This record gives sequence, C-alpha cells and structure tokens, in this order.
Amino acid sequence: MSAPFVRPPPQEIAAARALLAPFRALFDPVFVGLDRVPAGRRPLLFVGNHTLYGALDAPHLWLELLDRHDLFLRGLGEHAHFKIPGWGALLTRWGIVDGRPEVAGALLAAGEPVLVFPGGTREVAKRRDELYRLVWKQRLGFARLAIEHGATVMPFGMLGADEAWTIVREGQELLEGRAGRVLRPVYRALGMPQESAWPLALGVLGTPLPRPVRLYFHVGEPIDAKDFAGSGDEGAWALRRAVESSIYAGLDALRALREEDPGPMPLRRVLRAARVAAGVKL
Repeated sequence: MSAPFVRPPPQEIAAARALLAPFRALFDPVFVGLDRVPAGRRPLLFVGNHTLYGALDAPHLWLELLDRHDLFLRGLGEHAHFKIPGWGALLTRWGIVDGRPEVAGALLAAGEPVLVFPGGTREVAKRRDELYRLVWKQRLGFARLAIEHGATVMPFGMLGADEAWTIVREGQELLEGRAGRVLRPVYRALGMPQESAWPLALGVLGTPLPRPVRLYFHVGEPIDAKDFAGSGDEGAWALRRAVESSIYAGLDALRALREEDPGPMPLRRVLRAARVAAGVKL
C-alpha cells in the first residue's frame, strides 16, 4: 500500500449520510449484537454473507459501525470493480481496496478494521435456491489472513435483501440466451468468470426497484483467530467452519426476530422515505 488511508473529510461523510437517509427510512434497518464489537482490539476482520446484487444492505452496516464505534470499515473489493473507469476511483476514495491477499494483509497489519465477503461476486450472483446461502467454495483466504495476523473475526449476517427482488432468470440462463452475445464479452473484459453473471431479478410491480423490505443485521460473538493458529490449513478450516456456523446462527436469530417484529408497514416506510428525500423533517 503506497500511503496511509485518510478518511473522507466530515463534509463528505455528512453528504454520504444524507444520501443514505431516505434508504435508511425506507429499509428501517435493525441491528443486533453491535455491542459485541470489542473496543480497542485490533485488528478486526468482519466476515459476512453477500446478498443479491450486493449493495442494498452493506452501506447501512458501514454507517452504523462508524456512528457507534468510530470504525471506518475497509472493504475488500472484487478485482473487476477497479477495471471500471471512475468507479474504482470512487471505491478507493471510500476506503475500499482491491482484495488481493497482500493488500488485505497490509490493512490488518496496520490495525485497520477490514470487511470481507468470502463469497465475492459468485455469492452476489444468486441462483433461485441460494437465498442467504454462503457460497464460499473451497476458499480459506480470509481464515489464513486472520490467523497470520492474529485478528479478531467478527461474523455477521444480513437478512432482507435477498427478498427485495425475485429472480426471473439466472445468470447462466441469460448467458445462454440472446443477451449472452452482449454479456459474455463484458464479463471477459472485466476478468469475471461466467458463473458470476448477475441474474435478472425484479422487485416492485415487476420493475428493477427493490421491494421496501426491512433489513436486519446480526453481529456474532468475536472469534479470536489466535486460537486456531499452529495447525496450518486444518486450523484455517476450523476457523472457517466456526465463522460459517456463527453467520448461519445469526441469520436464524434474525428470522425469528422478524417473525415477532415485522416493523412499520411497507407503505408507511415508503412515505417516510419520500419525505426524507424531499427534505421534510419527520
């Protein structure tokens, strides 16, 4: 890493907060377990599930951790993001980095709080039967890094976004159809495997707009990666299993919470979000 990361100035963070405000009013996020984040302990590695399309929920977790714990999460991004002119620079401005192992290791060594979705773009490109499923394949990267740097792993689960849309056609179905003639060259240019092709998913009234679902977040108990050191990949697999188990348990807890606490009616949240966007004080 060439230079220490400097947070965007307060006015830019305030602008980002204002941009998120209507979405927070619409999706009315609920957070469970944020008090489990240890104060003063570094490095921290937040590991969670990626949801459909990958962008509806994570910004709310980022803002909540910033507000409650003054943690500015450093996200590990897919390499393809940084091949898109302008977009990669924007991500870099907000602390997101190309998720190469050496970059992630440098962040942890510097004591930065790091966010990783081990499923990457494949987990974003959901199949119909993969709602809230971890698609981590045989990956051990995050576990090896955590052990190497003695990180505290914070497992988290996010519930709601996978139901904001209904998958109409899976990515592979699109690639095999007429759209494939356009999509395949794009994925090749970005260096993305075809298995990561996004599905076509529709929300409100058959449009791309997401349904006004309520979003739920669960942060599990800290897991000390040092407890898994000294046994090579066997320890890394054990750490990975512990993190997976915590995430799935968190998702189950959120489902139970949602059954008891459905939150404000969707129409009420839509109206509230419209008022926030219009600058009307609630």
